[in-house]
Amino acid sequence: MPFQPAKGNAENVLRFPGRAPVVAERLLPVLIVLHQETSTPGRVGNVLRALGHGLDIRRPRFGDPLPETLDGHAGAVIFGGPMSANDPDEYVRREIDWIAVPLAERRPLLGICLGAQMLAMQLGARVAPHPESRVQVGYYPVRPTAAGVAVCPHWPDHVYHWHREGFELPAAAELLAEGSDFPVQAFRFDHSFGLQFHPDVTYAMMHCWTTRDDEHLELPGALPRHRHFSDRALHDAIERAWLREFLDRWLARLPLSAMSEAAE
Repeated sequence: MPFQPAKGNAENVLRFPGRAPVVAERLLPVLIVLHQETSTPGRVGNVLRALGHGLDIRRPRFGDPLPETLDGHAGAVIFGGPMSANDPDEYVRREIDWIAVPLAERRPLLGICLGAQMLAMQLGARVAPHPESRVQVGYYPVRPTAAGVAVCPHWPDHVYHWHREGFELPAAAELLAEGSDFPVQAFRFDHSFGLQFHPDVTYAMMHCWTTRDDEHLELPGALPRHRHFSDRALHDAIERAWLREFLDRWLARLPLSAMSEAAE
């Protein structure tokens, strides 16, 4: 017997024989902030789509406006890029200032690499290079704290990095994961999270970065190109599973009022 639409809102309610109506929940999109013309949300975007969210992609560097409120979004992700949170460019300063919006509205915000550095700077922390000019380019170990395990229990022991700067732990923020050369690897402040590493990187992105930006592989502390791929074979499955669990838990922090509005 075919499904019979319910009276009224036939688009969102389905009737099954002998069962109560089932309402198809419409999820709010996630705001995606990118910093280069050819950048993509990579694996983060793939996971968010799999969880049922659309992606609202914006590139403020190229003139896209950022919303005055996140009432129409489930959350926001600010991705990485070759620029620095310390750069004087207007779009960088404007983006850091905009982070005050999700902080004030207590909406889920995730910063990845540069995005995490912008979040840390908005919260008053210092962003700076390593004192010995060391970098993290490749897979490096991270150690989740007790707070990190409480947020998401199944952390990978190695994650992918591509950065020359790090950040201090903002005041009142919780340290979720730590490392060696760059001690602050992940933190939480209310509904906002910062990750120094790159769980968003796909296999194709890794090929692109290690080819197009291969000069980074010569910097102090960087791993050679072949190690990126051999280490990926060892660590990627765990990092991929962690990412899906983390993003699902992160979006569960969406305020109940917004969840109700999305289902109306």
